[in-house]
Amino acid sequence: MPRPRKNKNYFGPEQEQAVVDYLATDDPEERNVIFREQLREPLSKMVDSIIRRYKLYRADYHFDGLHSDVTSFLITKVDKFDPAKGTKAYSYFGTICKNYLMGSIQKDNKEKNRKISYEDISTSVENREDMTYHLHNDSLDYEDVVTRLVRELEDFIEVTNLNKNEEKLGYALIEVFTNYEHIFQGGDGKKFNKNLILLSLRDMTSMTTKEIRTSMKKYRKIYEEMMLKVIKV
Repeated sequence: MPRPRKNKNYFGPEQEQAVVDYLATDDPEERNVIFREQLREPLSKMVDSIIRRYKLYRADYHFDGLHSDVTSFLITKVDKFDPAKGTKAYSYFGTICKNYLMGSIQKDNKEKNRKISYEDISTSVENREDMTYHLHNDSLDYEDVVTRLVRELEDFIEVTNLNKNEEKLGYALIEVFTNYEHIFQGGDGKKFNKNLILLSLRDMTSMTTKEIRTSMKKYRKIYEEMMLKVIKV
């Protein structure tokens, strides 16, 4: 004898009415009772079903944590539902869940791809001398050196005929070195964090590493010439 099918209609007319009743009252206690007794379990089942059915898992979340996160977000959107539009609460909540999960996953993937891309880049340039900036003299005033460098860059950009990429890179370098205290390594304080510089330049210019390396040639020459002047002082 076949086993009877379980009723999967966990969000039916009673729950639809419960949402209407929930929205119709401003009494916090009454809302809590409606939610606790009529909506908590159906919404929990909805979130569970959507995650599993559409396989909307997030890499850094255990299922319980993901379920809790989505449910919490869903609760914040209950007040946005308008029964007068004729839309079912079930469809509204389901759409909210799926959009939130898919948006979160897309954001996770974008960040993951960015990190992977950056790790590949940083590994390839880790030992490149042309992507490293050293302050050679222990007695140098680093703040003074950076101030001079920014001034040299500003003057150079103003009087030099640069192509579009060289100009973008120049202004990005000025921005980076103006905030130099954030790009020093935490170690001996005499070397810039080249990986962080590279990532910052890529973000600010939307240029590839190859384009940055090509456009960097003119600016590297400015740095070297300025450092020779500073060391002689």
